[in-house]
Formats: sequence, C-alpha cells, structure tokens
Amino acid sequence: MQYRTLGRTGIRVSPYALGALMLGTSVGNPDHDDSTRIIHKALDAGINFIDTADVYGDSEVVVGKALKGRRDGVVLATKVGRPTGDDPNHQGSSRRWITTAVENSLRRLRTDHIDLYQIHRPDPGTDVEETLSALSDLVHSGKVRAIGASQTPAPDIIEAQWVAERRGLVRFHTEQPGYSILSRGAEKEVLPIAQRYGMGTLVWGPLAQGLLTGRIRKGQQTDVRRAAILKHLNDERRLDVVERLIPLAKEAGLSLTHLAMAFVIAHPGVTSAIIGPRTMEHLDDLLAGLDVTLGDDLLDRIDEIVPPGTNVGTLDQDYLPPALQSAGLRRRPAGDRAAA
Repeated sequence: MQYRTLGRTGIRVSPYALGALMLGTSVGNPDHDDSTRIIHKALDAGINFIDTADVYGDSEVVVGKALKGRRDGVVLATKVGRPTGDDPNHQGSSRRWITTAVENSLRRLRTDHIDLYQIHRPDPGTDVEETLSALSDLVHSGKVRAIGASQTPAPDIIEAQWVAERRGLVRFHTEQPGYSILSRGAEKEVLPIAQRYGMGTLVWGPLAQGLLTGRIRKGQQTDVRRAAILKHLNDERRLDVVERLIPLAKEAGLSLTHLAMAFVIAHPGVTSAIIGPRTMEHLDDLLAGLDVTLGDDLLDRIDEIVPPGTNVGTLDQDYLPPALQSAGLRRRPAGDRAAA
C-alpha cells in the first residue's frame, strides 16, 4: 500500500478510503455483523482511512464497534451538517450544533477524538468565521485533530482560507468534492485550489454511484432498485459515455470499475478516493484493482471521451448553491424588470 500525506497535516492515508455510507444503513447493508466484517477486511488489506457521517443511519455505531482494539491504526473521519431530525437547529454549521453533534459522534464512534471532522455541506446561513471558530476550539481541546469541508464551491474554499488567516483560526485541512470520469468539474477549480492551499482531498463518487461499475447499461439496467432512486442513473448522456468506456476498459484488459478508480487516484490533487462497498464481494473487487495504474495513452483516450474539467450530466447528490436553487435570486422583481 502506497500511503499519501493528507494535505499538510502530516497524516498518512491510503489511496482508497472506506466510505461507510452503505454499512449499517437501510440504503445499504443493515447487517451490523456483516458490515463489521467488511470493515475488518478493508483494514487487513491496508486501508487505514474510514469516512462516515452522523446522518448515515447506524454507520457511526457500526464503525465504532468494528474499531474496538484497532482505533489507533485508523484515520477516522466523520461529518456534520446535514439534518438529523425535524429540529431546525439539528443541522448546519453553527457553533451551537457543531458542539452538540461532535459529542454525539464521539459517543457513537466509541472514541475520544476524531481525526478528520468535516462540514458535510456548505451552510450559507452561517458565517464561516462562526464555523471555523467552533471547529478551532474542538482542535484545541483535542477532540478533533483536523478539519475539512465537503462540496464547497471554489470561491468559498478561498474565503474560508482567508478568514482563518485573518482571524488566527484553524483552517480547513481538506476538501471532499465529487470526482469521477463522468464528473470532472472539480479539475477546473476545486482540485487546483486545494493543491494551492496544501489541502488534502477525499473525493466521493469515483464510480459515479454505480454507473462506472458496468452493472447499469443503456437499455438493460440490471440494478433497477438503485436506478429508481437515483435519477442520474437514467441520464442518457451519462449512459452513452459508459457505453464508450466499457470497450476502452476491455481493450486495456481492465474492468470498468478498476479503470474508473485508477483514473481518479491518478490525479495529483487527489489524496484518497472513497469506496462504498455494500457487500464483501464489492470490496473484494475494489481491492483487486488497488495497484492498477493507467498509462498516458489510456488517460488521453479518456480525455477524448470526457474532456478535462467537464461534467456529463449531474449527480443527484451534487450541492447546488442558493443562487441556483432559488429562482428569486436570479431574477429582478417583476416591477424592476418592467421599468428596465
């Protein structure tokens, strides 16, 4: 296993991070014992980086059980910010919620510290100084070792770095963007900016949430359950690209899964890519491709199919800033438009 440094933290992590979204959750594998075995198999294979979140069902509970006696050998990451219930204050990145949520996560994870504590989604309603101040206190208290964010637009990444410098606060050490052959938008700004500021990147969705496994094909979807839940799995534009990638992978003597994973971790701005196995078979397949590397000729051919910095369609879980969600933020009031 060739470990990589997580930004400038000095922490060494595996190029694959075990994502626990599918472990101990109703959308994945609800069997706690089976999920624990998957975690142990990943650790035994050399993966030392686990990423979960407080909203992933019983995931934190399962991870906490699985790490009994092995905690010191694992870089443990979790997230805060997405709604955990109906209470409007049980979400976001306010000091009030962060200080409560971290205690809940520590309890479920059965640990006295979190190696990487991440803001799950941008929270436009909270000043970034408020968030960084609360996270800085957690670092100074020893409950958190490093802090990060997820799906942050490029300008907001820069703003957070500037605020931290001006106010003497702990800065974000990592960013977690979506990144795959089908979603290369992060190459345009997010990954270069992360490199400029010495941030580690933990990328999610390297298999485009199932599309780059080859199990969902145009006109013959074999994973109907997931296709019904995730609209992007029915996106004809994305399916067309998959049909072009499958023969390319075959020509290279690779499975589509191994091609997709090797592509993501080949980017110099990517520290680690999150894998999200639901079964032991899924994990075994992913581990089999851990040492796959792609030559320049093959990477050039991928560039021809999906040009650098472009996205083919969008993932359902992509973050949309308020200006794109609300028509009112993109349009002048009708009276003003008439006057103009």
